[in-house]
Amino acid sequence: MSYQHILVAVDGSPTSDHAVAQAIGLAQSTGGRIRLLNVMDPVAHISGFEQPEVYSQEVLPRLRKAGEALLHQALERVAQRGVPVDTVLIENMDARVAQLVVEHAQSWGADLIVLGTHGRRGLARVLMGSDAEQIARTAPVPVLLVRLPAGADVAASA
Repeated sequence: MSYQHILVAVDGSPTSDHAVAQAIGLAQSTGGRIRLLNVMDPVAHISGFEQPEVYSQEVLPRLRKAGEALLHQALERVAQRGVPVDTVLIENMDARVAQLVVEHAQSWGADLIVLGTHGRRGLARVLMGSDAEQIARTAPVPVLLVRLPAGADVAASA
């Protein structure tokens, strides 16, 4: 199958960076294009003590700026390799990240979703759930889950 529209979910983690690298290679070999997607999750950054105006005037803009910077950095990396690329920043208010990624893949017409997985096992996976696993289960297109290569130093690149 020739992957022409490759959606890559990025979050700034080392595994996400590795997923971008894998997607670049695929896009180069198929003549495809990449869309980089970041889901801004403001709910994860709320303590519950912020005044609404502080939240809307300080917290949201800071999160939006960080998401845009992350996407811009990944975009430059992909563009340097000669792959057509664009970016999308989604502001998540109440949906699961996995649901938003799958919905965007459908609406954009993605042929493949590429994302890094943090490889949680056992109790951590049960307690936290896994967006990567949920995307793989519900996506209407193939999903490439990328892990860091063996021996990669997560702490140094985080």
